[in-house]
Amino acid sequence: MGLNSADGTPVAPRKLGGYEFYREVLGGPVHIVAPMVDQSELAWRRFSRRYGAQLIYTPMINAKMFAGSKHPTYRDQNFDIPSGEEGDPATDRPLIVQFCANDAQQLLESAKVVEPHCDAVDINLGCPQDIAKKGRYGSFLQDEWDLIYNMINTLHTNLSIPVTAKFRVFPTVEKTVEYAKMLERAGAQILTCHGRIREQRGQNTGLADWDKIRAVKQAVSVPVFANGNILFQEDIDACLRATGADGVMSAEAQLYNAALFASRSPTNPSIPSLQVGTSTATDPDSDEAILARHPPHADLALEYLDIVMSLKTSTTISGVKGHLFKLMRPALGIETDLRERLGKIRVYPKKVKEGLLEYVDLCKEMKQRMNRDMEAVAGTPLKDLIKVDQATGLRIMPHWLAQPYFRPLPQPKPVLGKLILSP
Repeated sequence: MGLNSADGTPVAPRKLGGYEFYREVLGGPVHIVAPMVDQSELAWRRFSRRYGAQLIYTPMINAKMFAGSKHPTYRDQNFDIPSGEEGDPATDRPLIVQFCANDAQQLLESAKVVEPHCDAVDINLGCPQDIAKKGRYGSFLQDEWDLIYNMINTLHTNLSIPVTAKFRVFPTVEKTVEYAKMLERAGAQILTCHGRIREQRGQNTGLADWDKIRAVKQAVSVPVFANGNILFQEDIDACLRATGADGVMSAEAQLYNAALFASRSPTNPSIPSLQVGTSTATDPDSDEAILARHPPHADLALEYLDIVMSLKTSTTISGVKGHLFKLMRPALGIETDLRERLGKIRVYPKKVKEGLLEYVDLCKEMKQRMNRDMEAVAGTPLKDLIKVDQATGLRIMPHWLAQPYFRPLPQPKPVLGKLILSP
């Protein structure tokens, strides 16, 4: 309810920004799920909150397509306001809606549509994909500082909720810091710094530069989220210590293990019965502690599908399939028949429920096979089943548990009788 002035005129509530907004509206989140195209949809957001996510972004929405009335289907598919579930204060908050854009007025028009249904609007300044280059958005606006300033400032001036920005670093610390300070001057109330340059993607992803994130944090007065190099739960604390950031955002790692941010055992009732060994729960290497951080992936897949089927808001089938391939990846390389079946399942518009039930049946079969494999090592502590990847030194969990995916290192190539590393 709005306040009234002395003469009875309604007064708009004061717009919070910076740390006031971060603490009082968002609740001071540390564990943040990134905006991911076709992957941070409503069903995944609800699922993620069960496992410790404190703030989640929507998938990136193209402001040019979302604005106006020319593309009503695109609008409903990307933020389904009529169904009443996206942005629901009880089940989908705190929430930040992310847009890509290169036109301040189109951006504002789109932001106004979602303004009553979210806590802030974010501008994507980090996408490095070819589609972003073609569409002139994301990291391909990095050199157009006047345009970026105008877009941020337009939202800052005209919205009742804050504007935030997610960006990639430049090759030098100095330019990265100068860029971040410009974003803050424009009106961005939270900055998410992805510690990779634009060229770091795909097989050239490499490591994110936490030193540059730390430099940004020290240079600005608004909250900063760090993005990059998160695989395991211990990486979260390491990132916070190294960068001084207020929160850690994860994208890919959280997709492969939805329990990345879980601070305690999930409420899933099937997990206790799946424990092996007898080590104590207080030990971080105990079976219970390991299962809290790395639950059985078939259980996660079934839980996610249950949420998908419970919603009025539709979930894209490509999104569902993408989640299942990522969650169950450790076992799909072994259970190749299930991998092939998963790829072949077709869901038709008039038979969505039937198609989703095919996914459920497949995940149930995966669960049975994983139970079989767990029973084969009953009595062996989980910590003794963890292996180490020789190339990276990273842990590989038993194949029935959710775990991060990390790309293999570039292999040496022979050139003129010598060995050089691939780029």
